[in-house]
Amino acid sequence: MSKIDKPLGAVGKLAKAPGRLQWHQLPSLTLQLASLSRLRGDLREQNLFESPDIRPEVDLGPATEEARRARTVDGSFNDLSMPTMGMAGTAFGRNVPLRMTTPRPALASPNPRDISNLILARGEFTPAGIINTLAAAWLQFMNHNWFFHVRGSEDEYFEVPLPDGDTWPEDAIRIRKTPTMGCPEGHGGAAPAYANKETHWWDGSQIYGTGAEKQHQMRTFTDGKIKVAADGRLLPDPEVDGIELSGFNENWWAGLSVFHTIFSREHNAICDALKKAYPAMDDQRLFETAWLVNSALMAKIHTVDWTPTILRHPALQIGMYANWWGVEGEALQKKVGRLTGSEVLSGIAGSDAAHHSAPFSLTEEFVSVYRMHPLLPDDYTFISHEDNRVLESRTLTEIQGRDTRGFIDRIGMPDLWYSFGNASAGAVQLHNYPNSLRQLKRIDGEMVDLGTLDILRDRERGIPRYNDFREALRMPRVRSFDELTRNKVWAKEIATLYNNDIDSVDPMVGMYAEQPPKGFGFSDTAFRVFILMASRRIKSDRFFTEDFRPEIYTKLGFDWVQNTTMKDVIERHHPELSPALENVERVFAPWPKVGDTAPEKKNPVAALAETVENYLPFGR
Repeated sequence: MSKIDKPLGAVGKLAKAPGRLQWHQLPSLTLQLASLSRLRGDLREQNLFESPDIRPEVDLGPATEEARRARTVDGSFNDLSMPTMGMAGTAFGRNVPLRMTTPRPALASPNPRDISNLILARGEFTPAGIINTLAAAWLQFMNHNWFFHVRGSEDEYFEVPLPDGDTWPEDAIRIRKTPTMGCPEGHGGAAPAYANKETHWWDGSQIYGTGAEKQHQMRTFTDGKIKVAADGRLLPDPEVDGIELSGFNENWWAGLSVFHTIFSREHNAICDALKKAYPAMDDQRLFETAWLVNSALMAKIHTVDWTPTILRHPALQIGMYANWWGVEGEALQKKVGRLTGSEVLSGIAGSDAAHHSAPFSLTEEFVSVYRMHPLLPDDYTFISHEDNRVLESRTLTEIQGRDTRGFIDRIGMPDLWYSFGNASAGAVQLHNYPNSLRQLKRIDGEMVDLGTLDILRDRERGIPRYNDFREALRMPRVRSFDELTRNKVWAKEIATLYNNDIDSVDPMVGMYAEQPPKGFGFSDTAFRVFILMASRRIKSDRFFTEDFRPEIYTKLGFDWVQNTTMKDVIERHHPELSPALENVERVFAPWPKVGDTAPEKKNPVAALAETVENYLPFGR
């Protein structure tokens, strides 16, 4: 960590003071930001680990000219000195020491199905309020780019016994075991390594596919474009089981389709602009340049649009904005460029790449903290973007899988965007897990309870229990169930389920029960992994750091990334939504309805000052 990253003087001393005071409990925004800066530095130094003895024994040869200037289909050569790092098929890393990853018996008490039935299952829907269902769908859209464990054989599975009186339609819940990458006994008691089927890079693989065969399937090989329907407005017509063609289309539903569709169209719009500006570019150069631009745009949108919407605390508003633009700020950087190589002063994007204390990979703990299925509602009302007229009401089950495309054809993309934009996502908490996902029938007919599966996967893959997880992140251990959650009913339910042993609580249960910092859409425990990995995914990637420049992206492509927001993307492809978006300041927050009185716009400086005052622990 550079000296400039470290809080100095009295501010720094208080920001790292020992005890149980957390960053968001400090009495000023300056102290909170200083604490977050030091926290990220400490996490970079102490919470990055490789999985045991897994390094691909493959000689890729020297990097081709194409691999030097553009992304590759398998993620190789992102770091030219370590060409296999982060490529598809390599192992997930860890955010906790390997000695802490000893797998627990996946079916240990309490039974994962009991947890799903008794404290996860949604009774009455609890809305998040601060984010809409577009935000929920976006996160799944991003997850499909980041990680996917190799699916196991149907002959190797866990059999979860059913509690008395359970209504599951089969005699047990069967969940396939995750295939390991060797070292089946682990390494000194550590969990074995597991492979990421996707690349570890933020490279838009959910649009472009991973591997030559899949990417070939996605391309038209004309003017750099990828396949869309004949009219250019939707994905290609489904060929099998009603699932649309895209780079990754597992767990498909209408919310995913809107993002896959619009960023497929965005790729083709970038190609059109590049061809016009640089007519000598051939199909391959158009494709690879548009791929760079589109994937960087998605990373930027996640950093400065999505994240500040779900993490409303002003310290995070400033911090995530600075991840991309630095203290220098957007306006100045657009005018004069980067003032310095420092990621603090001029942002991570465009700084020098660094992997910190371990070679880059996504981590098993990163996968774990992004288990946020409560964001998805079970029930949806679809309304007209023109006059708010109710069109249809559907359950999640009715707009997913093989039924997705027929529903989209009937409703139309503009009304889908408008309806998802208006509806609140669910709160990430106990008793709010979608029941549609607790009895989900996959395309192949396999039945799954994702609530049961989420608990079991953390146990199988050696994610530390909640208190051990917090300790590994240098957070105070929770001493009682009443300290775990302010909700007395939940505290009693968890205590009963876990036989009064606070140290046996599963990590997902603890994070769902925990009271988040004010303005946060998820727990502070999950946030510790987030603050580390959110910046690491940019900092390690050559195409977001030293090669994030016009010479690689072209001047047009570089400007496209820097000047485009999620709102711009929607309006580019759905200009009919411009009236609905007129008063939308945050695309991932609930939209005002067409015809509603526009909210009064506050002076930005005064608005930030008011927000800061409201979020300080001592209030006004």
